[in-house]
Amino acid sequence: MSTAFLGIMGPNQMILILVVVLLLFGGRKIPELMRGLGRGVKEFKDGVADDENTEDSKE
Repeated sequence: MSTAFLGIMGPNQMILILVVVLLLFGGRKIPELMRGLGRGVKEFKDGVADDENTEDSKE
């Protein structure tokens, strides 16, 4: 069902979502949120890479 939703999502819907996010969080808060999201993704990738390295060394 989620793939069907993403399939019909056009540029107008994306602009609407962006406007709603701007209204909810404000222009100053968004860079902080994105920075935090980036750090979280980086930590996740590092954790997965460390886990894979640990598994390779055990074999």
